[in-house]
Amino acid sequence: MRVAGLVPAVAVLVLCAPTPAEADGLRCGSRLVLEGTTRAQVLRFCGEPADVERRTAFRRPVYWRYGRPFYVGSGEVEVAIEFWTYNFGRSKLMRRIRMEDGVVASIETLGYGFFEPKSPVQER
Repeated sequence: MRVAGLVPAVAVLVLCAPTPAEADGLRCGSRLVLEGTTRAQVLRFCGEPADVERRTAFRRPVYWRYGRPFYVGSGEVEVAIEFWTYNFGRSKLMRRIRMEDGVVASIETLGYGFFEPKSPVQER
């Protein structure tokens, strides 16, 4: 049995194997939302989210340039964080966008969406 010939073949297969994506994106129609996209652009591309959760945290100051974060200074500042959840229906996956100071910091894929029946507005 020739093991020596097997090692290079296995090494090639491992090097050619697909790797997980570094960043996740969200397609809304023909528009693509990526890290660094602003809140206003997300609203224009995707519309209002199904749910918004707001928090604050202390982080190093960040400056976004060409969709990439650059950290400045060594102190911490209070940062507004929002989690926007988009429910695209039963046959599509839901997406959660994490925004820090009004800029997309990350996009997460959740489970399949669900149908939300619209409740009638009751007038008094």
